[in-house]
Amino acid sequence: MDNLFEKQGKRVNKEPLAYKMRPITLSEFVGQENIVGEKGFLRELLKKGQIPSMIFWGPPGSGKTTLAMLIAKHINADFISLSAVSSGIKEVKEVVEKAKYNLNTGKRTILFIDEIHRFNKAQQDAFLPYVEDGTLILIGATTENPSFEINTALLSRAKVIQLKPLNYNDLKTILERAINDKERGLGNKKIKINEKIFQMIENISNGDARVALNILEIVDTVKGKDEYEITEEDIKYVVEKKSFLYDKSGEEHYNLISALHKSLRDSDPNAALYWMTRMLEAGEDPLYIARRIVRFASEDIGNADPNALLIALASKEAFEFLGHPEGELALAQAVIYLACAPKSNSIYEAFNKVKEDVNNTKDEPVPMHIRNAPTKLMKDLGYGDGYKYAHDYEGNFVKQEHMPEKLKGKRYYFPTDNGLEKEIKERLKKWFGE
Repeated sequence: MDNLFEKQGKRVNKEPLAYKMRPITLSEFVGQENIVGEKGFLRELLKKGQIPSMIFWGPPGSGKTTLAMLIAKHINADFISLSAVSSGIKEVKEVVEKAKYNLNTGKRTILFIDEIHRFNKAQQDAFLPYVEDGTLILIGATTENPSFEINTALLSRAKVIQLKPLNYNDLKTILERAINDKERGLGNKKIKINEKIFQMIENISNGDARVALNILEIVDTVKGKDEYEITEEDIKYVVEKKSFLYDKSGEEHYNLISALHKSLRDSDPNAALYWMTRMLEAGEDPLYIARRIVRFASEDIGNADPNALLIALASKEAFEFLGHPEGELALAQAVIYLACAPKSNSIYEAFNKVKEDVNNTKDEPVPMHIRNAPTKLMKDLGYGDGYKYAHDYEGNFVKQEHMPEKLKGKRYYFPTDNGLEKEIKERLKKWFGE
């Protein structure tokens, strides 16, 4: 258990720059104007002193922890922080006892739980009654969509506030403040920085203020001087790889695969290649992408271009054969091919309609004329009677009923006019007059 609020006034030189520059007042808080700006709803609540339990949902470095601390300071509440990674029900009970004591002395308690999505249902249920009766104000922080990870009961009692990644102007303001602040930042040095460097840091940090300030601090350490200019080479030297916002089990994972799938469906090879590469560079399993594009080949292309499925499967085999990174080129080839292929979801639609009938009707008997008749008894019972062998007829086609009695004439597959399906459509029309 960590009372971070008490540490606010105890910044020392060994602390990271990102911690030293953490805002002390709401006026110092940068970003999230719609929440804490002059007309932001949270600022209005603070003016009234009416603070509900809340879930801050946003990417790393967007200000979730800082905002919780500032709220506690503004309403003079006891700020107690728990990490869902290292805390359990025992720690929650200890906080509840402290909150009850505070309540008797007229002081409110804010329980801040970082990574609240990592608490299981039993852990979340442990503090639910005390949120309900006002013993404590809960502020949870999560990078994951709360609707996926947090109990419905808890969500209904807490206001979900979505924080956005900081934009370029936000990050520039934060970096300039750190460079010029003589008490907490690097203001006692003469540091030159230009617009291009700000843009580089903003691009690398992905809207994460902590990452941006860490880059600045590492550059300062490497330079080791009281006067210098930050160059592109400095940034490239301290940053080995872009910090991607990605969690292979979280919402952003599903956002990116959705973007890939929809770019493919809309026949945009450039966007499809971009989203696939974003996933690969962020550490996604290439075979996961391979599985998704194999599925896509059947779901959104189907018989409009049957080669799509072969190419998607071949890309999977190529990656398994070549490995990383050479095999990724085969995935790129497949993605571009699928994006440029004619589209049809006729097979997907037909399959879903068939499943609906199979699951919602009783098991209809197979028509007698298409039943197998391997024994004399079965033949005597009429199995196979009247069956017409297609190869005995012109064009190797014969018209006879194959559906159960109650589903006679039912159609599921409706080919489009796209790609090869146009030929299939014409063939079916010739055979069945459809």
